[in-house]
Amino acid sequence: MGTLTRRNLLKISLAAGAAASAEPLLAPRRLDAQGKRGGILRVRGYDPPHFDPHQTLNFKTNTTLSFVHSKLVRHKVGVAPGTFTVEPDLAERWEELDDTTVVFYLRRGVRWHNKPPVNGRELTAEDVKFTFDRFLTEPTNPLKFMLDPVDRVEVVDRYAVRFRLKEPFVWLVNMLANPTGTWIVAREGVEKYGDLKKPESAIGTGPFTLERYDPNVKTIFRRNPTYFRSGEPWVDGVDWLVMEDAAAGLAAYRTGQLDCGNWHQWAVRQQDLESLKKSQPQLMYRDWVSNVTQGIYMRTDKPPFNDVRVRRAISHAIDRQAIIESVYVKGEPTPAIGRGLTDWSPRVDQLGPGAKYYRHDPKEARRLLAEAGFPNGLKTQLTATPGYGIDLVDAVQMAQRQLKESGIDAELKLQEYGAYVGTTFLGKYEGMAMGPFSIAWEPHTALYGMYSPEQPRNSSHVADARMVSMLKEQMRTKDLEARRKIIFDIQRHAAEQQYYVYLYSVGVTGSWRPYVKNYVPNSSFDFGNRSAALWLDR
Repeated sequence: MGTLTRRNLLKISLAAGAAASAEPLLAPRRLDAQGKRGGILRVRGYDPPHFDPHQTLNFKTNTTLSFVHSKLVRHKVGVAPGTFTVEPDLAERWEELDDTTVVFYLRRGVRWHNKPPVNGRELTAEDVKFTFDRFLTEPTNPLKFMLDPVDRVEVVDRYAVRFRLKEPFVWLVNMLANPTGTWIVAREGVEKYGDLKKPESAIGTGPFTLERYDPNVKTIFRRNPTYFRSGEPWVDGVDWLVMEDAAAGLAAYRTGQLDCGNWHQWAVRQQDLESLKKSQPQLMYRDWVSNVTQGIYMRTDKPPFNDVRVRRAISHAIDRQAIIESVYVKGEPTPAIGRGLTDWSPRVDQLGPGAKYYRHDPKEARRLLAEAGFPNGLKTQLTATPGYGIDLVDAVQMAQRQLKESGIDAELKLQEYGAYVGTTFLGKYEGMAMGPFSIAWEPHTALYGMYSPEQPRNSSHVADARMVSMLKEQMRTKDLEARRKIIFDIQRHAAEQQYYVYLYSVGVTGSWRPYVKNYVPNSSFDFGNRSAALWLDR
């Protein structure tokens, strides 16, 4: 072996630099380069109301579509829960030409699934333009707020597309990585079917093809042999099994009918965890705090909820810690951003003057109600859905009792999940509602849609000029620490005003069988890419 001279070291450095420059920006890497081909992954899935990503924000639609479709960019898989690093997907790189112009350069040779009407043709920039033109102009798209600053999308050439912005928008790339509604779709599907609601229209460039859909039973996905990521998916397919009953799902996991946990995010309910660990200690487990915010929203555009004293009384009425311990076992009281996104979510004791409204205090709640003109309390309605599982129903009933102890008599209305997402979740309700209402892969979507007037995601019908001003400011603030300060200030203002009574982010324990390799759980709707990266070593 030769001597490592300064000249040799320089040669090595130059070679390494050339190799690095030949790689696309943030090139995706697998956890392990060597996988094992074969097998069918059997996991808990969902029955979507339909398959059109531009006509719903329903998580059951988006999780199902994640197997079939790709995005321009995505969140990296195989990282710690709560980490959402953006990396290339269909775009191999991108560049910001100025504050209002971003160009994405597509991978060449990416093929649509070999199914009619697309028939395996190559993906081009025209497909990206069609997708986002439809995203921005579909009248029933409740997600348009995500790309509010986008003025237009232009084709540069066959493999490049340009986003023109109306104003600087630092979150653009993060929005395009969001696994809700940003899947790239084909024009031919819309032209043939009129929309993308039918399962036959679920044709993409993703790791799996949709082979069979049995409503309320299962969706069968099979390996896409022309997928653009070399080697992936390792498994031959995924059986996406509908299992809404918690007891039946746990029994299926115990008896080996499922390869990963039976609850949401392929987790195990905390109530079942101790007994499962005792009976099956060989299973793999991973704990994290959810990045989902659960809480109460209300019609702040109408009496009595247009009075901040009433909203603060509601917050004082709820014993957050009691609900966590009684229903979810583990979790943390949360501000506007779910506690699992730790870089953007302050602790309650960091919320300034608004922190006091998180204190369970029925006496103070009654005093505030009396001050607002309700000395004998008030009556209202509380809407929820069993579609999120039995724990949510238990939590809502417990909150209902706590509200009554503080003088708020809320009649419980349970609504079928599809109807709930299409009406109540989008602000079409009376009184109050309760449930998970925002998931944060970055802070912008959990704030902007919820507080922007006229947006369907503004479930509490908030109109607050100061809030809108701060939201606009953070959207154009490039300096990360300065932006974080603004977002913390937004959450302090939200805590004072209590337009949404933020409650908690729950503790989650993911679980999977030891033969499921190269898998790391995360609170995301992108089950497709996580499934493509893992393999089964039975």
